[in-house]
Amino acid sequence: MSNKITACPPAEALDFSVLLSATRRGARLARLMTVAELSARGLPTESAALVVAELAANAALHGAVPGRSFRLRVSLHETALLRVEVTDARGERAPVAGPRRPPGADSEAGRGLVLVEALAERWGVRHGPVPCKTVWADMVLAPSGEPPGARPAATRSPTAPTP
Repeated sequence: MSNKITACPPAEALDFSVLLSATRRGARLARLMTVAELSARGLPTESAALVVAELAANAALHGAVPGRSFRLRVSLHETALLRVEVTDARGERAPVAGPRRPPGADSEAGRGLVLVEALAERWGVRHGPVPCKTVWADMVLAPSGEPPGARPAATRSPTAPTP
């Protein structure tokens, strides 16, 4: 038996994908698994947890088809660009990417994608394979000492095409 401690894989190696039930429990697990993966690599988790929670909750609420799961994929590109993708089986119920107005103070819904827009550099929807859609968001991981979402919204591109 060795007492040698093995280091976590480098952050560049982050790329995980998992199928989860299209339920509130599945959405919660998506957030928890993302936080665990990022934490294990010493990466910031707050913004990613919020974006994953919103996209997974939308998949469970608006994209659920009985007997079908949703897929969460989280990957790190260019050292600091985190891509979150959530694929569900309801391609006909896709959000429209672009600037959003915050809902009224009395509204019980409609804040989630406003939050995604505020935290992501860009986000969008990719259709297919039929009947699926993938809602994705790219986030630049904040350097130490810089709060998440610190970059002005005017410098973001919510409708930029997926790489």
